[in-house]
Amino acid sequence: MGALPEKEEVTAAPKARALAKKLGIDLAKVSGTGPGAMVTEADVKAASEGKAAVPAPPIPVEAPRPEARPEEKAEARPAGQDKYGEIERIPIRGVRKAIAKNLIASQKTAAFVTGMDDADVTELWALRKREAKVAKEKGVHLTFLPFFMKAAQHALAAYPSVNASVDEKAEEIVVKKYYNIGVAVDTPEGLMVSVVKNVEKKTILDLAMELQELSIKARDRKITLEELKGSTFTISNYGTFGGTYATPIINYPNIAILGTGKISERPWVVDGSIAVRKILPISFTFDHRIIDGADAARFVNRVISYLEDPGRIFIESA
Repeated sequence: MGALPEKEEVTAAPKARALAKKLGIDLAKVSGTGPGAMVTEADVKAASEGKAAVPAPPIPVEAPRPEARPEEKAEARPAGQDKYGEIERIPIRGVRKAIAKNLIASQKTAAFVTGMDDADVTELWALRKREAKVAKEKGVHLTFLPFFMKAAQHALAAYPSVNASVDEKAEEIVVKKYYNIGVAVDTPEGLMVSVVKNVEKKTILDLAMELQELSIKARDRKITLEELKGSTFTISNYGTFGGTYATPIINYPNIAILGTGKISERPWVVDGSIAVRKILPISFTFDHRIIDGADAARFVNRVISYLEDPGRIFIESA
């Protein structure tokens, strides 16, 4: 004789089971209207009254809408607007695209470190003021930048490892024996780095004249590609726009950049006494893969020494 088939287990809510037991209802004979045909308390009550419970209506499910085509999405709101208000879209191309590409390459390659310091340029301030009259007679507007360039060039000569680039493929440091200093120039297209070649062979006035010419060319969009190439070191003189300290990005493939801020009057200790002096904020970003922190500090101190004692920088001799 075969074994009797097992009685199929009925799915029922706990309250439904309790009520069925109380009323003597066989759950196996009750049609469930709950999820997955589960017997509910209402089903048991209906069975005791000889009625069939009415199943709850299914929850309506909204049919998925077809994905809008790209052109339909673009037409969802007027051009020049997002959901918050009016916008303007400016294509990244031309000079701006080239600038972005170079800055990204620099940040992806170099190990950036920035140090900040100050220089007492009170004497330099007075010197430039005097020599500006001489320059004006020659049709030249003499700013502080030629002095910064000459100070940097002398410091680079003392610390040649800063005047270098990296040959990534050959894994070599390429030390340059010439001094081509790039200078960031503000133009309608963005910052351009104009390059003054062979700074070591030029006087302060030579540099001032060349900077003046390059600046005009850059702003008039007449500068040549050759005048934007070949830098061995860069100076960003953001003090012209009121900035103080910054973390300037290295102009790849250079391995360092000097940032000069706005000169302002500050209290300063001179020979044990407080005096009001002209102070220049300095920021120096370098590639720590190539330049050690100690050498970076020595280089900046050398630059400061020239700026604080400008008599060491000759006005009309290279």
